[in-house]
Amino acid sequence: MTYPHRSQAVHDPKMLRAIAHPVRNRILTELAASGPMRAADLARELDLPANQMSFHLRQLAKYGLVEEDPDAGRDKRDRVWRPVSPDGVSVNLTELEKEPGGAAASAVFRQHAASWAHLVVDAAYSDDRRDPETFRTVTEQAVRLTREEAVELAAELDAVVTRWMDRTRGRDPERRTYHWLSVLQPYPGDRD
Repeated sequence: MTYPHRSQAVHDPKMLRAIAHPVRNRILTELAASGPMRAADLARELDLPANQMSFHLRQLAKYGLVEEDPDAGRDKRDRVWRPVSPDGVSVNLTELEKEPGGAAASAVFRQHAASWAHLVVDAAYSDDRRDPETFRTVTEQAVRLTREEAVELAAELDAVVTRWMDRTRGRDPERRTYHWLSVLQPYPGDRD
């Protein structure tokens, strides 16, 4: 992506491998949505053992994706974690693939991202009768754009979602983490 955003750019294939892991990716997502959290709180939220959560947080910290938030702890022993960038990460696979090990890391990341996108779409089209309180929507529209207009539209949509993230970030018990997946690309199969 080339449009401006406030997220942390992933510049190292090792960082890309770290976020390609589904649990680590989910941790980054939850921290971006909720703000700083303890490993135990993340473990409870993601239904994972606390020791496993601590391992994944250390791995994310090793690659500069999360850091401790000393001001959020109850005392000096209380470890609270936050993302280095509250708006998550951005990935330019074209640039990363030029780095040593980048093509292999990109392949792992693409495979995980494609699997995740399939899961997200399947869930979006699932039967809502299981949980009538859950809101789901899928919007699919075609719009004719130049490349520059597509970049501008993506930046505007990113700004809207970022404002909502800033407005709703926190551990409000009335809220749950919703997932926003947006794809803006030439119509598949059109002039490929």
